[in-house]
Amino acid sequence: MKGNDRPLKDVVLEILKKYRLQDHLEGTRLVSEWETVAGKLIASHTSGLRVKDGILFVTVDSAAMRQELQYRKEKLIDLLNKNAGKAVIREIIFR
Repeated sequence: MKGNDRPLKDVVLEILKKYRLQDHLEGTRLVSEWETVAGKLIASHTSGLRVKDGILFVTVDSAAMRQELQYRKEKLIDLLNKNAGKAVIREIIFR
């Protein structure tokens, strides 16, 4: 490598850090893995997932499922963060 040449990975990580996009990217990745983490049954009753400032917002299609998810909230947070390899989600709001 020449003097100013750096691996592309390092450049991309620097840009993500500079523009504070890494958390957004990780949140987006977690949303895309929701079915894997939560399971097919839960995923089939949820939609409109988005992450903002460490909060995962989830739209649920029934009051009964929303109540069930409230009971599982801490476990889901733990699974999501374990999947990410760090604490990305600190709260889940079911609507």
